[in-house]
Amino acid sequence: MDWASICENPVLANLPYKIQTDKWGNIVMSPATNTHGIYQAKIVALLSRVMSNGTVIAECSVATREGTKVADVAWASNTFIKANKEMTPFVEAPEICVEILFPSNTKAEMDEKKELYFARGCQEFWLCSLDGNMQFYKNTGELAHSLIFAKFPAVVEMY
Repeated sequence: MDWASICENPVLANLPYKIQTDKWGNIVMSPATNTHGIYQAKIVALLSRVMSNGTVIAECSVATREGTKVADVAWASNTFIKANKEMTPFVEAPEICVEILFPSNTKAEMDEKKELYFARGCQEFWLCSLDGNMQFYKNTGELAHSLIFAKFPAVVEMY
């Protein structure tokens, strides 16, 4: 099943899960917790405050060599949006892709997603831990803070 078919399928439309695909086109689902949703909303709001241009995207689908992956939050420049606005999934990754850990996520899974996004052109990968601590990466390694949005906090507060 391709990504467009998944998006158009009414049976899958209201599942309370994050849906992605693996490299064989199989649907992979992760249950979303309320904590995950809160961090996602907070990151969207914080990005919206610190950016002067571009677009914040929740649940941003990106076609990778290992299937369609969905970043919890992404930031795309105006140039990226103009070039890719009609694509679902995007065939290239937005400049920033953010993942929020689920209790079931492994380090290997997040490392793989990070590499898949970088392979599609992502400039920074951000990871939000279960307690709101942020880690920022370029394709060359970890950063002390985002180079694109230096004012983005190192910790996303739950309250």
